[in-house]
Amino acid sequence: MSTDPNTEPDTPDQPDAPLPKRRVLLLAVIAPLVLALDLVTKIIAVENLEGREPIELFGGLLYLPLIRNTGAAFGLAEGWTVILALIASGVVVFILWIARRLRSVGWAIGLGLVLGGAMGNLVDRIFRGPGPLRGGVVDFISVLDPWGNFFPVFNLADSAICVGGGVIVLMALLQRDYDGTRVEKKSSEKKAGA
Repeated sequence: MSTDPNTEPDTPDQPDAPLPKRRVLLLAVIAPLVLALDLVTKIIAVENLEGREPIELFGGLLYLPLIRNTGAAFGLAEGWTVILALIASGVVVFILWIARRLRSVGWAIGLGLVLGGAMGNLVDRIFRGPGPLRGGVVDFISVLDPWGNFFPVFNLADSAICVGGGVIVLMALLQRDYDGTRVEKKSSEKKAGA
């Protein structure tokens, strides 16, 4: 048993050890679940909110407007739909590539949320009008203001990306890497090998 405080008991010592399938399975369950929830809520929003004034909920705490966003999150990069679709595609490919070395539950959760959210918004950019790679993302949740003047209008995919990003930042602050090792341990191993 190691007395080194920088090791995890369930972490393989060898980076090339067999891939723990449950970490990849966790990512493989979270991402499609986020994608499905995002698509279903967007379909419901389009069917019920198109051409209507925003619906007020909880005494004005939330509003449900329907916005087609051709920019990035929070209304940035308006009209860069093709570039944003290509970036989202790159994020999806990168997460799928990194999944083969995924050995951390926290990273699996964070990457699963980001992957599902990126795919949800990418589906809108590819399949919604006015055409492939030019479609507007359906946003329909607004906080404290019906038109996003307090906080930008968003959707479930955006929420998943933000929460997933937060989990990834937390893992980085805790010095946990996606392969299950601690950043301190990697640094000390590199110094020892030099």
